[in-house]
Amino acid sequence: MVLSKTVSESDISVHSTFASRYVRASLPRYRMPENSIPKEAAYQIINDELMLDGNPRLNLASFVTTWMEPECDKLIMAAINKNYVDMDEYPVTTELQNRCVNMIAHLFHAPLGESETAVGVGTVGSSEAIMLAGLAFKRRWQNKRKAEGKPVDKPNIVTGANVQVCWEKFARYFEVELREVKLRDGYYVMDPEKAVEMVDENTICVAAILGSTLNGEFEDVKLLNDLLEVKNRETGWETPIHVDAASGGFIAPFLYPELEWDFRLPWVKSINVSGHKYGLVYAGIGWCIWRNKEDLPEELIFHINYLGADQPTFTLNFSKGSSQVIAQYYQLIRHGFEGYRNIMENCHENAMVLKEGIEKTGRFNIVSKDHGVPLVAFSLKDRSRHDEFEISDMLRRFGWIVPAYTMPPDAQHVTVLRVVIREEFSRTLAERLVLDIEKVMYQLDALPSKLPPPPPPAPLVKKKSELEMQKSVTEAWKKFVLAKKTNGVC
Repeated sequence: MVLSKTVSESDISVHSTFASRYVRASLPRYRMPENSIPKEAAYQIINDELMLDGNPRLNLASFVTTWMEPECDKLIMAAINKNYVDMDEYPVTTELQNRCVNMIAHLFHAPLGESETAVGVGTVGSSEAIMLAGLAFKRRWQNKRKAEGKPVDKPNIVTGANVQVCWEKFARYFEVELREVKLRDGYYVMDPEKAVEMVDENTICVAAILGSTLNGEFEDVKLLNDLLEVKNRETGWETPIHVDAASGGFIAPFLYPELEWDFRLPWVKSINVSGHKYGLVYAGIGWCIWRNKEDLPEELIFHINYLGADQPTFTLNFSKGSSQVIAQYYQLIRHGFEGYRNIMENCHENAMVLKEGIEKTGRFNIVSKDHGVPLVAFSLKDRSRHDEFEISDMLRRFGWIVPAYTMPPDAQHVTVLRVVIREEFSRTLAERLVLDIEKVMYQLDALPSKLPPPPPPAPLVKKKSELEMQKSVTEAWKKFVLAKKTNGVC
């Protein structure tokens, strides 16, 4: 006789997760569950839900790195449990950060002597780097104004309307007036001349963007520097420049080495760059580099003494992972100048392939520039039946994540689609994307328009000749006079 046993609800020895009760029950979403579940079930349930996310490699909205070599992945996982702030315990990791800072400072032509170390810090991204740079500018401006016996209650910063939202956060969080140079049709970056016109004695710095988020274009930092040189000399002010090179800082040195945008310009005092963009590291690493020690007020720096040496620290947060710092060092020594140049050239060439393919469809205007961050921004020539948002939505059916967005003031009537070309975006993918865009346009042509019909044109009023005008006036007077006679007035 064979004895059978029924598995109880609490039995966790079931071999298959999909044969267990954990895939039948709905898990709590907003409160911690009362009971534990097996690790296999927890993994499977979470992994299955994450399948509904988009594919990071096909996320063409993002500038952030989505692929690294397996060897670097191993280094990241090996350091995943290291807290970067524990400098006593992890002095080698701190040393690797210092090496990165010096390599990037030299890449940006910081005026350093042979044995002089660079002034800079690793951050969790360019947003933190910009906050730190802004605080340094504000404190230097305050110190100078106090020494002159002048008020310090109305600091301002001048930027273009195309800046990333972190600049607005800095202005709001740290009580600095944000003065934005408005955009205009066909010119989607800050105009240096208009920016310098906004500068006054309370301006803590002018922020220039090396690689606009909107269309990848580099702003003219050299012209801005020259204009500020004249204004500073005429007024006695010392208005500096910060370069937000979040996207372009790891592009310009390799593709456009003759372009003057960095510390070669005397009024550029600090630069931020995102290691997790074209620095080729996963999300979570940025860098802020100062021209020299005088540009970073000492009172903002905290000093930690470990292993007999002084370790200065200047960050907004405390704990953070070490993995991204180690990954950045890996990429810098793995690729070297030659490797970065080859990668950036590939990105640029694939961007040109995509641009030419989109132009050949005859349906779009190209908004981006060939000179700048490797991306393609484009807008519809004919928006009478469908718009860019519909194209973005339909491209998702093919797996592509391509954002559609409107430009900032005063170009908010312009809507564009944008494709960012990263290291792992090959020519094959570029050609496939063009084919899928053509399919989407064909499908949209067969669909009824979702846009409201345009208002009917105003009726045309035929302009009367001078003779006709005289006749109409005479007739009006005749009617008026006859009416008066009838009423017995005259």
